[in-house]
Amino acid sequence: MKTYLAIDIGASSGRHIVAWLEGGKIETREVYRFPNGGEMKNGHLCWDIEGLERHVVAGLKTAKEQGYTPAHIGIDTWGVDFVLLDEAGKRVGEAVHYRDDRTNGMDAELEKVMPFPFHFGLCGIAKQPFNTVYQMMAVIREHPEYATNVADFLMMPEYLSYILTGKKAHEWTNCTTGALCNAESGTWSETIRAAAGLPDKWFRTPMVKPGTVLGALSPAVEAEVGYASTVILPATHDTGSAYMAVPAKDDGAAFLSSGTWSLLGTELPSPVTSEAALNAGFTNEGGYNGTTRFLKNIMGMWMLQCIHKEIDKAYSFAEMADMAGASTYPAYIDAADNRFLTPDSMLEEVKAALKDAGAPEPADLADVLRAVTMGLAVCYDKSIQEMSEITGKRFTSINIVGGGSANVVLNQMTADVTGLPVYAGPTEGTALGNLAAQMIADGAFADLAAFRAALPGSFEIREYRPKA
Repeated sequence: MKTYLAIDIGASSGRHIVAWLEGGKIETREVYRFPNGGEMKNGHLCWDIEGLERHVVAGLKTAKEQGYTPAHIGIDTWGVDFVLLDEAGKRVGEAVHYRDDRTNGMDAELEKVMPFPFHFGLCGIAKQPFNTVYQMMAVIREHPEYATNVADFLMMPEYLSYILTGKKAHEWTNCTTGALCNAESGTWSETIRAAAGLPDKWFRTPMVKPGTVLGALSPAVEAEVGYASTVILPATHDTGSAYMAVPAKDDGAAFLSSGTWSLLGTELPSPVTSEAALNAGFTNEGGYNGTTRFLKNIMGMWMLQCIHKEIDKAYSFAEMADMAGASTYPAYIDAADNRFLTPDSMLEEVKAALKDAGAPEPADLADVLRAVTMGLAVCYDKSIQEMSEITGKRFTSINIVGGGSANVVLNQMTADVTGLPVYAGPTEGTALGNLAAQMIADGAFADLAAFRAALPGSFEIREYRPKA
């Protein structure tokens, strides 16, 4: 039995999922799970990169212990973050977290030489303080010696794939997310790079499309895990993989990848860099088969995750959802507001936002949860309306994949607010999209349409109808 392994790493946890085909169905099993998060190092919020490297290999060993020796392996992670390398291919500095404040003011610095409307017209990426271009500007200002000492960089998932194989490549869909690529050509933009003051030599590693075979496990890794395997680059940005696992019924489906972030959008044949797209905060990211993922970043489960941690996990996420559903609190927050990006206290920030909006004071935790959950549903509705106006597409349903698709209260609220049917699942959408790229590259499925057609018969897809 041929098996495939997806290593799917999010901002709060990672997992190794093995998959195989059996009777025309896609079967999966999680074999390893590990925590992830930021930690302060040298005054910056950083990822535990050494820990991630260890967990990636440990999960491969665990797969064999459970009876699986996957023929192919793929790694996806969150976007925009990167690792710097020297001429010998060794890491330089820390892997800094996208929520670190080092990028404060970098957008204004870049706008001194490149107005943002012009920048957006080139790259099609919405302004976010954590965009890769701003992170690189920040790091070279803090460490000017890196212009000489650093020879290369890799985005996070490509770096972890490099650790397994010793081979380097940039995966195209991931590259497009950081506001450094030309949206039309799909290549690094020399204009943006020059305006940002970034060394040309950092951008020498070739760019490849998802489904590309990176290489075999290095001899050292093969010896450690106990088997040979080949690493295939999926759509390495988790949203790119998640969109591949949307079992859309027709072209009228809006896609929602629901995790720490809510990424709501649609697939288009080419980027949209109009003034309307710019003003509405939409972004154009590369998709499988050269498509464009036209989408908006919304704060997502991050707010609920922060509250969950703040209350010392006194209630499960399912219990928190039930509390939100039972509350009759009438107001809601703006889930697209960057004030919720890194607050000291999410609970207090939500209350402050409601107060600033003139809303009544929440009576209890349930009211706060209601305000957040309804705020997400309303933001989804607004984004779908904007997306329809900008693209000319009429949306007839919403397809939600990822961990957030398990939030039954939010799913029903979304159906009620938008007036559209919601199809929720698969919950492990990102890992499945990762597996899709591997399976298609290996010939197990003819194309993405064939893979998507197999999803409803393999995984539970729940339907939520708008209530009258």
